[in-house]
Amino acid sequence: MTRIVVLSGAGLSAESGLGTFRDAGGLWARYPLEDVATPQGFARDPALVHDFYNARRENCIAAAPNAAHAALARLAHVLGPELLLVTQNIDDLLERAGAPEVVHMHGEVMRALCGACEHRWDAPRAMHPGDPCPACGAAATRPDVVWFGEYPYHLDRIAAALAECALFVSIGTSGSVYPAAGFFAEAAGHGARTLELNLDPSENSGRFDEARLGPAARIVPDWVDEVLAAG
Repeated sequence: MTRIVVLSGAGLSAESGLGTFRDAGGLWARYPLEDVATPQGFARDPALVHDFYNARRENCIAAAPNAAHAALARLAHVLGPELLLVTQNIDDLLERAGAPEVVHMHGEVMRALCGACEHRWDAPRAMHPGDPCPACGAAATRPDVVWFGEYPYHLDRIAAALAECALFVSIGTSGSVYPAAGFFAEAAGHGARTLELNLDPSENSGRFDEARLGPAARIVPDWVDEVLAAG
C-alpha cells in the first residue's frame, strides 16, 4: 500500500543547474513553448525541436543530483512500495541519485519514442529528424517527452496511489500545470495530509495543510530525516 506520494517539479533540480520554465535567460526563455513543446511545433519544424531537446539532454548529462535527490532516493530505499515518487521532470537525476523507481508523468529526455510504432529506446546524445526507428525503420523519432496538449503518462497508477496514501508531498512545483496541480486536492479528498516543500509558495500553497519554504537541497533532506526518525 502506498503510504506517501511525492510529486516533484522543476524546483527539485534547479540547484543542479537545470532551469525552470520561469528562469530568465534559460533555455525555455529563448524558445516559445508553442514552437518546441507541442505536437504542432514538432510538425512545423522538427529540426528546431530536436535542437532544443538535444540542448536539454546535454544539460541533463552535465548536471549532477543534489542533496534533495539523494534524500528522496534514501527514503525510497527505506520505504519501498510504501513510497511513490512521481515527477514532472524529464531529467534522470533521481535515478542517478539511486532511486529504484521513478514515475515520469511527462516522459524522459534521455529516452526516444517512435511516432509511428511507439517503440521506446535510450536516446543518443543528439537526435535528428531523419533518424530511423530501430524497431520499424520509420523516420518518425522524437524525444519521449509529453508535450503540451498530450496526455501525461501513468495517470491511472498515480490516481490509485493518491486514493490510498496518508501523506501527499509536493516538492518544487509551481502548481500551475494540470493535471499535476490538482493532485494535492485529489489526495486531500481521500483523507490524506498535504505538505508543500518549495522555494516560493505555489499557486495553491495556502490550500496545503503545511508549507515549508527554502531551497530543496536543504528542506527536502530535513523532511526525509523527520520521516525516517518517526519510523
